[in-house]
Amino acid sequence: MRKLLLATTFLIGGITTAMADDIIKVNTAKSVSEALDALEIAVGNAGATVFARIDHAAGAEKVGQTIPANQVLIFGNPALGTPAMQIDPRAGLFLPLKVQAYEDENGQVWLAYEDPKETMDELDAVEKSPVVEKMRGALAKLTSVAAQ
Repeated sequence: MRKLLLATTFLIGGITTAMADDIIKVNTAKSVSEALDALEIAVGNAGATVFARIDHAAGAEKVGQTIPANQVLIFGNPALGTPAMQIDPRAGLFLPLKVQAYEDENGQVWLAYEDPKETMDELDAVEKSPVVEKMRGALAKLTSVAAQ
């Protein structure tokens, strides 16, 4: 069962981070494309693999509709994912990791991701394992680097 967290906003290194429910958001002055380009570079520099980049706004255009800029990067690192799946193979349902960059109704660009601890909260042994904290740390660091 998902846990409801109080909505909070805090400042880390000049970047606003907001957390509501199980979604963590980091603001950036970059465009959606620039933020995801920076994230893709950071992911590669961290030794992870980018599996896909999805442009939701381009998809909307293909069906004659529009949405603000919105892209998702899907990536993973077997050094983190494998231990989680060794604990419980169902962790593979929640992997690889993904980060969304989107423009909100005010024109603010955000990098958003689901907290792995919350994502895997039905898998008690995985949720309580050190690997989840490593995933959380990696996502926080990668999005922080990409946002700057």
